[in-house]
Amino acid sequence: MMIYKILRTPEWADLQAEGSSAGAPVDVADGFVHFSTAAQVQVTLAKHFAGEDDLVLLACRADDLADDLRWEPSRGGALFPHLYRRLRLSDVQWSRLVQLTAGGHVTGSLE
Repeated sequence: MMIYKILRTPEWADLQAEGSSAGAPVDVADGFVHFSTAAQVQVTLAKHFAGEDDLVLLACRADDLADDLRWEPSRGGALFPHLYRRLRLSDVQWSRLVQLTAGGHVTGSLE
């Protein structure tokens, strides 16, 4: 199963340059890298990135992160994937820009 990380373009550029990242400021503050499932991405975008442009969606295989990935309750008790180590560029299977339209964020189809 794929899980998804949303980064701002400067954060994505830092990950590409450094090869790993502790994530966005909220990830650093919380001590883990926040991910979303395909079903959770749109709500995450609306709640945490409303009106923001220049976002990148990263896809990672949950099985590849298994030893460091925990599924923990968050919004409304739903389980969210949290990575308890730095996100590595080698973890990223693909990336794409998230478009901001008048109707909200558009990610394209997710697995």
